[in-house]
Amino acid sequence: MVPGIGGKTLVRILARNDLLNRSPDTFLSFSEESLREEYRLSEKVASAIKSLSRRRKEAGELEARLDGLGVSLITAVDAHYPEKIEQFDPDPPGILFLYGNLKLLSAKTFGILSSRDTSPEGLDKVESLAEAGILNGEVLVSGHDRPEYQRSAIVPLRWGAPRILVLDRGLFEALGENLSDEPFRAARLWRYQFDPKTDLVVTPFRPDSKFIGANNRVRDRLIASLSDRIEFIEVREGGNMAKLRTMAIQAGWA
Repeated sequence: MVPGIGGKTLVRILARNDLLNRSPDTFLSFSEESLREEYRLSEKVASAIKSLSRRRKEAGELEARLDGLGVSLITAVDAHYPEKIEQFDPDPPGILFLYGNLKLLSAKTFGILSSRDTSPEGLDKVESLAEAGILNGEVLVSGHDRPEYQRSAIVPLRWGAPRILVLDRGLFEALGENLSDEPFRAARLWRYQFDPKTDLVVTPFRPDSKFIGANNRVRDRLIASLSDRIEFIEVREGGNMAKLRTMAIQAGWA
């Protein structure tokens, strides 16, 4: 609920509160000056946290709504936060919203990454590699709103196989208010409603967050982090995919 808090800041706050056994009420009772000094927060973030103390009811209502829909919320200090994310990403998301089949987090996974405006031949290769991985018993990790991701994300639907979808926006923005919509049009030709018993959706963004351009990089890093192996198709040098390819090689993912 507080804009401006990144993963490292959130972990620092939660870890300190856990160490000192501080409740949320105690934390929110601190002055802005105390928050800045003890938690090493900027003036802007400390001010935003203090404003949250006046929005506790709103936060509680959102939490109850997410619980009712079966959404799980985990932070980077939780024991069941996916270890592979921290192994791959030096600055992992501080919080994740998970909806669907949580067993997929422990499955053997793969991702297929390609730069924007991939050629038709490259898209055909994305689709064929997705099918090969699925037939090999692996679970695809993909996005939902670019042709490079849609071409792979639709393949599991044809085979009745599970998939992990990583969003670049909030759950309500992608799946609708009841979290029942397939997130892109082509997928609805195979399955009109999203099936949380089969698939898993992961997003680091607040449930009602809309897409902004910077979200692309966060989504791509999370897809790479959740993949045990990564296939790179067409990579534009100097772009985000080139950076992820370097990270994947260093981590042994590619």
